[in-house]
Amino acid sequence: MNKHHTINYIELPSTDLTATKDFYSTLFGWSFTDWGPTYSSFDGAGVSGGFDSTGEAKPTKEGTKVILYSQVLEKSRDAIKEYGGEITKDIYSFPGGRRFYFLDPSGNELALWSE
Repeated sequence: MNKHHTINYIELPSTDLTATKDFYSTLFGWSFTDWGPTYSSFDGAGVSGGFDSTGEAKPTKEGTKVILYSQVLEKSRDAIKEYGGEITKDIYSFPGGRRFYFLDPSGNELALWSE
């Protein structure tokens, strides 16, 4: 159920929908629904969202950061590298946990964190 004034959807640009879907389904188990040749929504990420490959938005490392959770940070980092992601800032500690940043196949920068 949609709740008033809550984050409802996250949309990220994609430069290659096939590579993007393969990356997120393999690493995180997300599933996808295609809505034409330039858009695919995802499920299983904890929040609804989608990838847009129309070219209207460009992947970025600046701005709002999407942060995922991992129970085993090192294993997640190694899998991201194995499946074509790029680590942009390796694991570091912060008050409350540890995290690292990575680029997906389209060049969007996200982070993973753990306690």
